[in-house]
Amino acid sequence: MNKILSTVLSAAVVASLAGCSSATTSSKKSATSEEGTSIVAEDGTKSEGVMTYAEYVDAGTDSEVTIETYVQAKQGWWEDNGVGKATVYTQDQEGAYFLYDVEMSEEDYDKLTEGTKIKVTGYKSEWSGEVEITDATFEIEEGNYVAEPVDLTKIFSDENELIKHQNEKFSVNGMTVSASKDADGNDAAYLYNYDGSGTEGDDLYFNVDLDGKTYTFTVESYLCGKDSDVYKAVENLKIGDTIDCEGFLYWYNGVNPHITSVTVK
Repeated sequence: MNKILSTVLSAAVVASLAGCSSATTSSKKSATSEEGTSIVAEDGTKSEGVMTYAEYVDAGTDSEVTIETYVQAKQGWWEDNGVGKATVYTQDQEGAYFLYDVEMSEEDYDKLTEGTKIKVTGYKSEWSGEVEITDATFEIEEGNYVAEPVDLTKIFSDENELIKHQNEKFSVNGMTVSASKDADGNDAAYLYNYDGSGTEGDDLYFNVDLDGKTYTFTVESYLCGKDSDVYKAVENLKIGDTIDCEGFLYWYNGVNPHITSVTVK
């Protein structure tokens, strides 16, 4: 997500904690939703005129795309010059789509519960390596699908393979929390903002080591705010902790996951 724009709009954002799971247990989905209705994994068949995921991947940057997908989490709703917009993490049975700045009313935003099927038309865009759909409109369709996190632990160091899962709901296990440098140059287990310049309520950044490489993970505050389990769990991390994580495989000049669950081993 374009953080410059999100900062400008932050006062108007309605935060959503959908997708932010417990700090001490995994977020595996049960056979029933919170409303008590069965979550059925559909066969993924597309309507006429709708792209398959492979066709979407092959589409050129800035080209118009039409997809069918399912809401997995919402990052926030705001008004921009009187127009309602939202950012949404979505996925179908073949891959994931990050929707940025989708036009919608707050009323429609509230209808987009986890698993909701939507048809989206917009433009395939890229920002610092993150492939997303922008300038989009949508309509709600019949259907429901909640994706299970895919375990990417074994391929996490292989960027050529990892990027094939961009924006998917994922898990990675057995990482070690490593030091970040705060604004004063001291070692810290996490930072508020990428450079330690923030305060509680801002995005959280923390470093992890896996297979000899160091990665930076983010708790996106518009997705999982300061009162969420994962935000509190990261605030309690210590350098050297062994952790498992779940989240969405966001990209920013390389892999920069948006984390929704942290489990300390």
